[in-house]
Amino acid sequence: MQVSRKDFEKMVEKGIDAIPEKFIKKLDNVSIVVEDEPSLAQKRKLRLHNHDLLFGLYEGIPKTKRGWSYGGVLPDKITIFKNPMLAVAYNAKDIEEMIRDTVWHEVAHHFGFDEARVRTAEAKRKKANRIK
Repeated sequence: MQVSRKDFEKMVEKGIDAIPEKFIKKLDNVSIVVEDEPSLAQKRKLRLHNHDLLFGLYEGIPKTKRGWSYGGVLPDKITIFKNPMLAVAYNAKDIEEMIRDTVWHEVAHHFGFDEARVRTAEAKRKKANRIK
């Protein structure tokens, strides 16, 4: 599947817009960026193999870990990776869904959710959306 960088970035903006305002207002010192692929350093840090796909990554200090001395630090970073999504998507709708889910996932890490808690919250959110 082919999607231009500009169109992919628009899809990411749409994914961010899907996050409820109550959460958006609580995002603090975090930047959301788009990259084609994870860097070699990111792959090594996560112990990813060549065949592993990574759609997104949160790097920073979760809000739950910030103490009184938190300040003067670079923003946390949520990276959305374009090429891994394009490698498995069938169409634009698939990409938009993957982006939306990935943005939600990484934002949850910003709020201090560990991987298990993020997965549980994702399952509840998807179930609630199916019921609507």
